[in-house]
Amino acid sequence: MNILFLTIAHITNTNDRGIYTDLMRQFRDKGHKVTIVSSAERRYGIPTGLSTQNGIEILKVSTLNLQKTNVIEKGIGTLLLEYQFLSAIKKYLSNVKFDLVLYSTPPITLTKVVKFVKKRDAAKTYLLLKDIFPQNAVDLNMISQGGLLHRYFRKKEKALYAVSDNIGCMSPANAAYVCANNPEIDPTKVEVCPNSIALTHEPALTATEKSTIREKYKLPSAATLFIYGGNLGKPQGIGFLLQVLRTNENLKNAFFVIVGSGTEFPLIQKWFDSNKPKNALLLKGLPKEEYDKLVKACDVGLIFLERKFTIPNYPSRLLSYLENRMPIITATDRSTDIGSIAEANGYGLSAISGDLEAINKHIHHLCENPDVIKAMGEKGYDYLKNNYTVERCYEIIMKEPR
Repeated sequence: MNILFLTIAHITNTNDRGIYTDLMRQFRDKGHKVTIVSSAERRYGIPTGLSTQNGIEILKVSTLNLQKTNVIEKGIGTLLLEYQFLSAIKKYLSNVKFDLVLYSTPPITLTKVVKFVKKRDAAKTYLLLKDIFPQNAVDLNMISQGGLLHRYFRKKEKALYAVSDNIGCMSPANAAYVCANNPEIDPTKVEVCPNSIALTHEPALTATEKSTIREKYKLPSAATLFIYGGNLGKPQGIGFLLQVLRTNENLKNAFFVIVGSGTEFPLIQKWFDSNKPKNALLLKGLPKEEYDKLVKACDVGLIFLERKFTIPNYPSRLLSYLENRMPIITATDRSTDIGSIAEANGYGLSAISGDLEAINKHIHHLCENPDVIKAMGEKGYDYLKNNYTVERCYEIIMKEPR
């Protein structure tokens, strides 16, 4: 089969690890011909063009900056994206007949692209729903409920759902939300198709290897290391993360590592500069390979989400924690099921964002019980193997006759 994947993810190497590159390699390895159409944001200075990499075709489309930029450029770039993708596909992929079109959110503005390929090639369409927009923007007070922008993008959202033969959601709560808030959708086409990765089956670090990594970043050898890695933006509820750091400044057997980038990084940097915490380290986004090594040297993964969310997010950073046999602590809104799933399956502890007493209790509990950390970490790895692999995701997508 010829597979077309549309995404705004910045893909530079198809052999890099990531939820999309891992899945596309799985399709390739199953004998399919894969073509990726991805944005080349203005900041990278890459012209539109087609290339082949590791047996996968990549059509890079020059666009405005769409992520980690100001609201105005992001808005204009998102609106132009549909026409830029469509133009590039017509120019570079006119002779390819696709059997299946996969596409992820964000953005929700690729409906015309999906419709074009679907009609031209009689292709099946599958939406990988990673973001529920515009409601997430309403939750963060970025746009007004019922306002002009909200109505415009809500119409776009519904159109994308309508053109999709199947909608793969990240979790049961995610799927339930989509059905409940879009009653016109046939619920039989909505299913759980979670974030997934290709397992590397690498052995755990030896004590010496772990010590070497900790020494590199001047991390204490005896303390329990809690790591928060990933995007540092408004959706992550950074204010509460800083409260957690502040209230645990005197906890000698705990150390917190915050690594990532995003719109709220300057705020976090300012807090670190002012407070100079002795048991916390802030690192600006690391290359993926270095980040993965750092995670391996840590003990517990942290997941934070803004408490205002009414949509059930499911951050993909969970996967690297579970792969490295680390339990998680979540501080989230009440809508997501990422914490409840972790607790039900024994690999995590959850709290509502803003509940300092609850999350600090979890932190202290794990600091005092290394055996619990190990046992929960093993349960998390087992859950990952059974639920969050690209093999399973591939089977879900391909289970219907194509």
